[in-house]
Amino acid sequence: MAAIDLARWQFAITTVYHFLFVPLSIGLAYLVAFMETVYVVKDDERFKQLAKFWGKLFMLNFAVGVVTGIIQEFQFGMNWSDYSRFVGDIFGGPLAVEALVSFFLESTFIGIWIFGWERLPKKIHLLAIWMVAIGTTISAFWILTANAWMQEPVGFIVQNGHAVMNDFGALLMTKQLWTEFPHVIFGALATGAFFVTGVSSYQLLRKYEVQLFKISLTIGLIVAFFSSLLVAIAGHDQAQHLMVNQPMKMAASEALWDTSGKSAPWTVFASIDTEHQKNSFAFEVPGLLSMLAYNKFEGQVKGIHQLQREYVQKYGPGDYVPPVKTTFWSFRIMVVTGSLMILLGLYGIVKILLDQMERLTIFLKILLWSIPLPFIANSSGWIMTEIGRQPWGVFGFLKTADGVSPTVTAGMIWTSMIGFTVIYGLLAAALIKLFVHFIKKGVPAQTTLNGQEERAEQPSKSAFGSTAEVI
Repeated sequence: MAAIDLARWQFAITTVYHFLFVPLSIGLAYLVAFMETVYVVKDDERFKQLAKFWGKLFMLNFAVGVVTGIIQEFQFGMNWSDYSRFVGDIFGGPLAVEALVSFFLESTFIGIWIFGWERLPKKIHLLAIWMVAIGTTISAFWILTANAWMQEPVGFIVQNGHAVMNDFGALLMTKQLWTEFPHVIFGALATGAFFVTGVSSYQLLRKYEVQLFKISLTIGLIVAFFSSLLVAIAGHDQAQHLMVNQPMKMAASEALWDTSGKSAPWTVFASIDTEHQKNSFAFEVPGLLSMLAYNKFEGQVKGIHQLQREYVQKYGPGDYVPPVKTTFWSFRIMVVTGSLMILLGLYGIVKILLDQMERLTIFLKILLWSIPLPFIANSSGWIMTEIGRQPWGVFGFLKTADGVSPTVTAGMIWTSMIGFTVIYGLLAAALIKLFVHFIKKGVPAQTTLNGQEERAEQPSKSAFGSTAEVI
């Protein structure tokens, strides 16, 4: 395998692995902050116990996310030196702010939060976890600013073969950023919420601390539904921007080889023949792609063949068609998993309002096994976003193949990729083991006035009491 292909695989593997932890950290931070807020406002010890329980899982995930994120920046210099030379003056600003402001903000206040229990006034301690949550969001914003520039490069000029920023404000105001950012943040909230609902369901199935985990299940389901719905809304806005900014990505995500008529159908599934550049079979819903693109059932969508000819005229000879199968199917995986998340959240909220959760043992099991859904949706969405931009590293200015390090050999990349895989595998095994350990250990004991520790509640014979108490 050529060095360029190995470099792509390595970056893809490490990025997807790292992105398993980022959304969960953001989502859990906000959920823990909310639980502690209720504790401070209502002086309800149950929410303090929940904040501590979920806070431990958040800290474990946060630690691994930091370690895996460091590797991402090293790869720019190792495998993508020509890319780094071109984008360095642009990426330097957002990534420096992310590291010096956002990361240190998170790290400082997470330390205060960890060691501040019972040592700080309640409101100051609460402020610490909110600063952590805000810090994770700001960190995501600056990373997405860099990524959005790759998708829609603005605010720069090219000097001596590399991009030089001349309008920092343009980077911050690009439409790509403001469609990408809410999509990612709502996805992160959904990830944290489904993790909370899944673990809460596990605790309820084993009839452990029923009253506490009824509360966290209710919170999780509400956030899961609304955040998943908002992900879909933000994704719709992002898809409409693709029609303006990257129409080839839109065409590839639909395997639309030729420009549609007045009304473009949405392809549910298809047998894609990339060799002959056509679909052997396709099941289509009339007009739905036009609705996705223009909010109406009429509207022409350009096809891959026509866009390829336009790009040749604009950028010169070359193949500007991204991997169609990967772009097409990753988009559908994202849509299917996202739709399931909305339905599960809605069904759970309805059953809670009707106080029928005690009858839904099977649904609790489904929620437990639904924990991977947002991770699948997040990963497939990023794959579609990045693969659909190919062959461009920076759209319209630098092809991915031109960004690879010229002196790095395939053997070097194999060595580092095997090393990363082993280390990441060990980290994953350790994290899963610790997650299982702390989940089974349960909520921390409360200390009474005489120094004795006691549990808020012993395991119950019934998985649910009155759910109305939670609402």
